[in-house]
Amino acid sequence: MNSMLKFITCGSVDDGKSTLIGHMLYDAKLIFADQEKALLLDSRVGSRNGMIDYSLLLDGLMSEREQGITIDVAYRFFTTDKRSFIVADTPGHEEYTRNMAVGASFADLAVILVDATKGVLIQTKRHTRICALMGIRHIVFAVNKMDIIEYDKRRFEEIELQIKKLALEFDFQSMYIIPVSATEGDMLTDSSTNMSWFKGETLLSYLENVDVTEKIDENSGFYMPVQRVCRPDRTFRGFQGQIESGKISVGDEIGVLPSGENAKIASLLAGDKEVDKASRGQAVTICLDREVDVSRGCVLYKDVSLAVGSLFDVSLLWMDDDKLIEGKNYYLKLGTKIVPATVMKIKYKIDVNSGEHIPAEGIFKNEIARCEISTGAPIVFDKFKTNKELGSFILVDRVTNMTSACGIVRHKLRRDDNIIAYDMDITRESRSAQMGQQPFTLWFTGLSGSGKSTIANAVEKRLFSMNKYTMSLDGDNIRKGLNKNLGFKEKDRIENIRRIAEVSKLMNDAGLIVLTSFISPYAADRENAKAIIGNDNFYEIYISTSLEECERRDVKGLYKKARNGEIPNFTGVSSEYEIPDAPALVIDTESIDVDKACEMIIDLIKDKL
Repeated sequence: MNSMLKFITCGSVDDGKSTLIGHMLYDAKLIFADQEKALLLDSRVGSRNGMIDYSLLLDGLMSEREQGITIDVAYRFFTTDKRSFIVADTPGHEEYTRNMAVGASFADLAVILVDATKGVLIQTKRHTRICALMGIRHIVFAVNKMDIIEYDKRRFEEIELQIKKLALEFDFQSMYIIPVSATEGDMLTDSSTNMSWFKGETLLSYLENVDVTEKIDENSGFYMPVQRVCRPDRTFRGFQGQIESGKISVGDEIGVLPSGENAKIASLLAGDKEVDKASRGQAVTICLDREVDVSRGCVLYKDVSLAVGSLFDVSLLWMDDDKLIEGKNYYLKLGTKIVPATVMKIKYKIDVNSGEHIPAEGIFKNEIARCEISTGAPIVFDKFKTNKELGSFILVDRVTNMTSACGIVRHKLRRDDNIIAYDMDITRESRSAQMGQQPFTLWFTGLSGSGKSTIANAVEKRLFSMNKYTMSLDGDNIRKGLNKNLGFKEKDRIENIRRIAEVSKLMNDAGLIVLTSFISPYAADRENAKAIIGNDNFYEIYISTSLEECERRDVKGLYKKARNGEIPNFTGVSSEYEIPDAPALVIDTESIDVDKACEMIIDLIKDKL
């Protein structure tokens, strides 16, 4: 028997993906008797006037059956005499592209359906591009609904030409184009008398015989991303993970990335048994002969070249309802490592229809883009073309924890190797010791007119009277100097806050206590500021004055201008303010005066003074 084949079905809405797989399983007698009985009963009230609706074998959700479309990914395992299979039946609707990408991430092969009455559609092209992006190199294009066009050979050849033209853009290792009828069963498990002009294999026969095995170099180097550090007691310290490449033996000297340290393997465990050797695909625990700095996300390696850095070029599929813009911050998960990351630059997006590269300031849901990403700490990675495990990643929203994008690493950015941090002899600790204080940042956030600057100014005067060294950063003052080139669009607001966070960190490094007064309307940006400055040195203070009160005060006359349409993107009027979930302190200036607010803040930071 050949190796197991993991494949997906995809294509446009109503192309017959679920029907094709269901009918193939039915004709090949690969379903149980109770499943067949349930199928026949359910089909009586189905959408085919009592005829068997094969899609019901895969479309299990009530909403899927009501609408006659696939919404979620349906996985099915089945076995023939020649091969075992796992199929992921994925949705065709553009709204559920995220679900399709999830299915594609596990597959070796994709069966992309094309409606013979419509030909190659935009969604067909989108799914083909996503399959290529996710590393699928074996493709079957099933031209379905041949029964509706009366098995017209000429029409099939027209669509075949469209498909071949599309496939020229991609580096597929194998491609098979086959005419089928999912409802009637033509060319699924048996040759079709209706299409005697087609001499190729049936779909099931092709899937049983196609070779999708990767050519593995037995002499390739070893590497293993560390999933867990096992420390049951003080006498044992093992590093657990799955070997992704190569083989190792007890006594081998291996390296640790990103630290660059080396050590010898003292012992190997496969499960709870000690072994002398281990190879690709095995889950093992590695114990070293000396103490080295290893944690989850590190990579153990030998005789292999992997990149370490924080700047790289990527291609990604955007899956978030909110658009992607430059400067936005996420968590990046690559291998077993999770780090803060920023999309520094959007190079272009890819037109799904033509493949053209289009300049873009933002990327919307289901669009594919080429970007540059910076991570908050060096990570171990590789090009996706040579290493899927360390060359693919996801971006996770820092506020909602939803997956915002999936992508692949193209290459490391050259400038990353040319920028080397310089270790100063005078450290943050020595500066703060000389000043006799602990540096930290008070981050005041709230609507315009809420009282941020007034309270920050009062707190700074109180600290100054206590002989503390401080610096106040105010929104308007900074925009007249450091950030005078930034506007008020979302992209500019994100960059404004990022720069302030970096300046605040530098001033903390100089030993100063920093007070910042910025609207900072987006929760993700405040989270990023906290990550830059450091959790232990960041106090988020929410000035919670209501919009009505801020607008009544209108100290600078900005609300009046915003209401008159003279100021676009004004927070609270035409742009959203995201209220902090868990600030260090909440101050409502409608019920608390400035002196009381000062006391509350001094009490908050008393352990640092």
